[in-house]
Amino acid sequence: MNRTPSGPAQTGDPWTDDLLQIRDHQDQQAFARLYRHFAPRLRAFLIRSGSTPEVAEDCVQEALAAVWHKAHLFDPARASATTWIFTVARNRRIDLIRRDRHPPPDDLPWGPKADPEPLDRLALRQEADRLAIAMHALPLAQRRMVEHAYWADMTHSEIAARTGLPLGTVKSRLRLALGRLRAEMDCEGAAEGGSARREAWA
Repeated sequence: MNRTPSGPAQTGDPWTDDLLQIRDHQDQQAFARLYRHFAPRLRAFLIRSGSTPEVAEDCVQEALAAVWHKAHLFDPARASATTWIFTVARNRRIDLIRRDRHPPPDDLPWGPKADPEPLDRLALRQEADRLAIAMHALPLAQRRMVEHAYWADMTHSEIAARTGLPLGTVKSRLRLALGRLRAEMDCEGAAEGGSARREAWA
């Protein structure tokens, strides 16, 4: 997607640049661009992950509101904007599943709010770190499959057409990639879980 960022480029990734503009300057135009780009992709990602369309829509609204509220936690040295935003959405989906009731999008708070508790801040940072590490641990061919399927919201047939690979190869690589991601995330989460509370209050 071609467009001009609201400020000088800082990273070479326009979405990361926009998120930095939100973090540092509360740039509403940058947020509008992120919203238009990520909202449909997050919704498709959540539905593919098992959410109903209604739950996915609620989750997208909450996740993107959290992107605005918690942009000050974003660190481009740890993860790209895409990885960070998808991590926020994944966490919001888990929160919605756990809650018996949740407010409609119109009731979501907006604007500045208090900093999150140390454990919340640590959990978000660690989740983004785990996803970034897991993605980078994938073989390049498998990582590209995940990026096409989830980040770019492409169908298997579209990926095959884009890459020139047989449809069966696309499906196989994506299946292997998702299996490795789940295993890596579970392993990282188990390893960090025992030390999270100690680190948060250190």
